[in-house]
Amino acid sequence: MAELPSWAREVIARYESGTAGCFILHGNINDRVLVPANGSARLGRLNDFLLEALLPRFEVVISYELGTGLRVERGAAIVNEWSGAEKLESYPTEPLKAVRFLTNYLIFCRNLKAIRSEAPRVAVVVRQAHLIAPAIPHALNYELNALASLLRSWAADAQLTEHHQAAFLVADHINNLHPLVAGNPRISALQIPLPGEGELREALRVLAKECPEAFAEFRDDPGKPAPRLAGATLASVEVLLKRRQHDRAPLTPGDLGDLKKTLVERDCEGLIEFVEPDRDLEDVIGIDTVKTRLREDLALWREDALQALPMGYLFSGPVGTGKTYLAECLAGEAGVPVVTLRNFRDRWVGSTEANLEKIFALLHALGRCIVFVDEADQALGRRDAGSGDSGVSSRVYSMIAREMSDPDNRGHLLWVLASSRPDLIEIDLKRPGRVDVKIPLFPTTTPAEGFALLRALCRKRGLSVAQDAFKDLKNRIPDLLTPGAAEALAVQCYRLVRIKEVDAVAALRSCLEDYAPPVPLDILRHQMRLAAEESTEASFVPAPIRKLLQEA
Repeated sequence: MAELPSWAREVIARYESGTAGCFILHGNINDRVLVPANGSARLGRLNDFLLEALLPRFEVVISYELGTGLRVERGAAIVNEWSGAEKLESYPTEPLKAVRFLTNYLIFCRNLKAIRSEAPRVAVVVRQAHLIAPAIPHALNYELNALASLLRSWAADAQLTEHHQAAFLVADHINNLHPLVAGNPRISALQIPLPGEGELREALRVLAKECPEAFAEFRDDPGKPAPRLAGATLASVEVLLKRRQHDRAPLTPGDLGDLKKTLVERDCEGLIEFVEPDRDLEDVIGIDTVKTRLREDLALWREDALQALPMGYLFSGPVGTGKTYLAECLAGEAGVPVVTLRNFRDRWVGSTEANLEKIFALLHALGRCIVFVDEADQALGRRDAGSGDSGVSSRVYSMIAREMSDPDNRGHLLWVLASSRPDLIEIDLKRPGRVDVKIPLFPTTTPAEGFALLRALCRKRGLSVAQDAFKDLKNRIPDLLTPGAAEALAVQCYRLVRIKEVDAVAALRSCLEDYAPPVPLDILRHQMRLAAEESTEASFVPAPIRKLLQEA
């Protein structure tokens, strides 16, 4: 039989200890759940799990959902004994009337116990609670506020457990719930996380019985793909396997990486980009001091010396110095995925915070991963952003700052921020305990360095540029050449070789003659100075760079 998930065990512990009778369940509420069944398990809905695993001893269970209205899941005959039910031709479907009905029935059962010392155990479940009591700040909607007030009274009522009653409010994200409900200090809010490796393993064993052909490659151990699928929902995995079964296309080990990317990005509704890099630090040209430091940290990561690891890195430097590329190579060297935050800001009240809540739940389910935030000066918000965005930016800042400094994340989530304007990132986000190591990235400073970079990038495209060509090209190579600009030159060089059938040196000479810096030199120098000033170690700033910046 499958072990109850940790959130369910916590519900039981808080209820039986008398510390809570009303619960908000939020997070991964629409996923499939492992439901105990006859000594084993089956895949079902959260509602099935609540009825069969958490509430089997309650004689009456009543649920309410905006679309379907009130429904007596168990104990209809007992409910119909109540005179209040006889006055209604049918159970109400409108939110306020339905919640009043539930509130009155809970009170009736308490009074019943006081009169005759016997009353049924009653549990109420409000599904999709964020739709009936949404977070609409300062809304002058008296009906909505009355409904929220009633729900709040459930949470504030210490008599729930004394009278063997329980209430569950099920919402996708706690930030989407009315603040009167979500902000009640007596309520017990528990997040339902994405399935962990153990749950995935058990679910795969269940699905293997339904989809034997999909598991042809894993017949001896159906749970083996679980670690590679961490971060996906059980529902998406079930759909994938049933489709594979229908198509008679067995799941193979080589499929897992691409499948995980597809499942995770779809489940997260485009809020993140998920990448499992196929490159490592060997692909980074130069910056040997930086690569040595990063490899030392990765060695500690592999040895599980987590307390010696930084919470995060800041990669700063001018546009085109390879900050994103370095983050991907770092992840490839570590053998972990990169999750890039994207499109999580929304114009609707509460939606941005709800999106971040969903992203953080995914990050915790993935296990070890690198969280990459590009253009961090824009993406991470502001402590005090004024009233122009209704406070969204400051709330984004607060949520990300809290997540970045959570000590439980050390060695599990490694934050990498990238910015060409690190001076615009809030100082608190760059402090030790959130970003421990700040690494500057610079363009080349001499023609020799620029030639070495160009030569290496041409070699990656199969173009041979001899070392003695430096004499011919020396005066054409710009003093400050970023890896991004050098990459563009190498691509242009390759194009000329293919189209005009000239040798690589002639093509490179032609490209350099027409070269115009993509970033004005004064801006480039300014961004270099900012990066150097942010550096946590002097060794990260090469002597030629220090000299150049002093002369500027």
